[in-house]
Parts: sequence; C-alpha cells; structure tokens
Amino acid sequence: MSRAEETALFQARLDALGVACDPRTAQRLARYREMLWEWNQRMNLTGDASLEATLDKHFMDSLAPLTLPGLWPQGTNLVDVGSGAGFPGLPLAIARLDMDVFLIEAQQKKIGFLDAVIAELRLTNVSTLHARSEDAAWDTGLRERFDVAAARAVAAAPVLMELLLPFVRTGGKALCYKGPSAQEEIGAGNRAAMLLGGGVLECYPVAVPGQPDWQHCLLVSQKRRPTPAAYPRKAGMPAKAPLGGETTQI
Repeated sequence: MSRAEETALFQARLDALGVACDPRTAQRLARYREMLWEWNQRMNLTGDASLEATLDKHFMDSLAPLTLPGLWPQGTNLVDVGSGAGFPGLPLAIARLDMDVFLIEAQQKKIGFLDAVIAELRLTNVSTLHARSEDAAWDTGLRERFDVAAARAVAAAPVLMELLLPFVRTGGKALCYKGPSAQEEIGAGNRAAMLLGGGVLECYPVAVPGQPDWQHCLLVSQKRRPTPAAYPRKAGMPAKAPLGGETTQI
C-alpha cells in the first residue's frame, strides 16, 4: 500500500471518529506508522508493526477517547506514563496540537524512537523523559503538575493508579485504557485510587472506529486531594505488591 493510500485509510478512520483534528493528522499518523515499521525491524517496539495490526489496535484505540466530551479541554497538558512506542500520547499529540504531551519511558531505545518521530513530524508540543515512572513522580517539576495522566500499559487498575495519580494536579484526571475485563478491576482500583488522593473510578465505554465488536473502555479517577508523600513506592513495588487489597486502609 502506498503512503497516499495509507493516509487515506487513516483519514477515513478519523472521519468515522467524528472529532475535530489538525488537518495534517492523517498524513502524520501514516508516517509515524511507517517509522514504527522501519524501527521495529531492528528493535522490539511492538509485536507486529504492520498497518493491519496497528491501525485500530494502537492508533485508533489511542484516539478513541477524544470522543468523550469534556475530557480534553483546549490546552490540556498530558503525561503518558510508560509510553512504549508512543501510545496513547503521541497519536493524541498529533491529532491535538493544542495539547502539551509529555512521554515517560524507561527504555532508552524506545526514547530514541520517540525522539526520532517527534523530529521527523516536527512536533513542537511533545517532549520525552527517559525514566521509571516511580522515580519521575518525585521530580518536583512533574509531581501533581498535569491535567491528565494516561496509560495503556498492561497492568491492573490498582498498579496504574499508583503510577498515574502522583502526576495529576488536584482536579485533574487519571485515565486507564482498558478492555472487557475492566469491571473486574474496579473494586481494588477504587481502594487504591482513594488511598492515593483520587476519586472512585468511572467506566466509560469507548468505541473504536472500524471495530464495532471491541469492548474497550476508559477508567477515570478524578484527583480529589494531593497524593500522600509515601507514594509512589520505589520502582517495581507497585506491580509487586499492588495497593487496593481488601485489607487496604483508606
């Protein structure tokens, strides 16, 4: 498929999404996908970087929550925690140039890829940081600074709450991209969120254009008060001993 055909396919998906995007979005997403394929030949960025594998699973899934009203006000500043190959933060930054997007990733090789895409697409609203999220959350310039903290990482809601909420300002939101099993995580996720200064998790169904049978959703916790000074715990502990068990004290 030519780049023009791929761009047209991205544009058709964006039209189906039905949200206002920068007019260069489809072209930039197509080039981003092309670079993902090129770089994936020499390092493991994602299992399969083909258009067929990534168009809906990664690109449109990242953008689908733009359909939720009120979640992304003009000028939103977003941190993508554990960004990996850039999802969801980089597609959001490409579609919404009014947003300031900060990508945190622990693997230097992936930071190299992200920086290359940012330079190639001449994106001025994106920056990156090579760090573990647990460590970055103690940086006074990052802690409780962001309107939105988001993750598509494969981790349970209680783990993600500890990784996300320390970055969120009071009144902001922590967002977890989830699939059909989201409801199973809400109980423990609620206990963890409230311990960390967040409100109860709300679950919003999110339709992915081109995949009407997918049951994807967004779990959202609004920050109610500052995160206690004990959190996040040292790197690795949130996943090793997740908050939110039945005996968690709130």
